[in-house]
Amino acid sequence: MNALLDVDQLRTFIAIVDTGSFTRAADVVFKTQSAVSMQMKRLEERVGRAIFARDGRGVKLTDDGERLLDYARRIVHISREAVSAFEDDALTGRVRLGLPDDYAERYLPEILARFSSSNPRVEVTVVCEPSDYLTEMIDRDEVDLAIITHASRKPVGEIIRQEPLLWVTSQRSVVHEDAVIPMALSHAACTWRESAAAKLEEMARPYRVLYSSRNFAAVGAAVLAGLAVSVVPESALRPGMRVLGPSDGFPTLPSCKIALLRNPGAVTETVMALADHIVASLDNMSTSFEPVAAE
Repeated sequence: MNALLDVDQLRTFIAIVDTGSFTRAADVVFKTQSAVSMQMKRLEERVGRAIFARDGRGVKLTDDGERLLDYARRIVHISREAVSAFEDDALTGRVRLGLPDDYAERYLPEILARFSSSNPRVEVTVVCEPSDYLTEMIDRDEVDLAIITHASRKPVGEIIRQEPLLWVTSQRSVVHEDAVIPMALSHAACTWRESAAAKLEEMARPYRVLYSSRNFAAVGAAVLAGLAVSVVPESALRPGMRVLGPSDGFPTLPSCKIALLRNPGAVTETVMALADHIVASLDNMSTSFEPVAAE
């Protein structure tokens, strides 16, 4: 296939996925529904594959469509960056971004630094709440975008990053050897807490939740003080933490999946630009701390 992909078609394709409807996407890209349908027909002809599978009243991506979506977001993002570099009129407006406090600590500096330098006129309002609450805020139109932990029991959002979920304790502590393991975990509905509890119960390993908090800094403080064991994604490891593995009696945990949740009622150029930037930033981000593994 020698033909190049059309950026306008890709932009329409993304709008359909984000809104879940050809009709709503037509409003976003300022085209008629027939024009949107024709664009998608031409896009499918260009890639030589079916990208949409009709699913009742909505639309569903085929496997090839899912594969194309990743490329489409990156291509449109780069195109916007290139155009904005030569435009006098920068993006303006406000975007409401929600994410848990631990994600804010790890990801927000990188996201805001680069996005603000390219879009200095955009105001980004940040709300820090747990993932389950942010999902409700999206439904109530209180935030435009949310970076959340993807939960298999209630899968929502687009998975944009995966990291190993790790058992951790303090380098100067052996509390993981206690007959009843003291745990420091997030709130009861937290996916990481559920994964840890399921593994411990599967092994018939006695434990007690000694510290529980929605605030990640409080959980981390209990770990670093040598008071408890916890579970964290790889990028959340901090100096002073030790990773526990099978040799310590702690089995491999499911991976931590991070998702981007979009508000279908807030699909503006400014919101889409920040969403594209978040996807690109988290995809390229690496861990900044080398953990101390169990010996």
